[in-house]
Amino acid sequence: MSHSVTITRTTTTTNTSAIIVNTGYLKTLPGLLKFGQLILGAVCVGIVSYYISHYNYANQTPELFFLLMSVTFLIGTFCLLTACLISLATSSIIAKTIYEVVYHLVACILYFAAALTLLIEISRRRRYDHEAYMAAAIIGLIVAVLYLFSTIFAVRSYRGI
Repeated sequence: MSHSVTITRTTTTTNTSAIIVNTGYLKTLPGLLKFGQLILGAVCVGIVSYYISHYNYANQTPELFFLLMSVTFLIGTFCLLTACLISLATSSIIAKTIYEVVYHLVACILYFAAALTLLIEISRRRRYDHEAYMAAAIIGLIVAVLYLFSTIFAVRSYRGI
């Protein structure tokens, strides 16, 4: 049995340096989770940065730990989200690697630990900036839950489920 096959080649040359933004990624659940992590992480960094720089206390270890974790994962999530928005292939390729699973799991654990540490320390001591730090710690717990959901979706994508 013979088949007839026609092959057509098209060559397109472009000289533009336009960056195509993959806005469709923000309509997916992993994209929305990353965007939420980015926005809420920026809120945490803003709150803690303001109060830690304006009011000096002797023991600010929980605040510094929370700030360190918030800034670290804010930068990491920004890089991941930017890569997925700028490159059409990145959003589909990186979701199938173990990197996203490990990143989101580590972010979830460390964010949860930092937010819980801050929450416990703030509830122990009463100061006038108590409410702001309490809000930052609660938002941090929400971000940790978002990272947990991202971990679940990353595992499912990695396994091909």
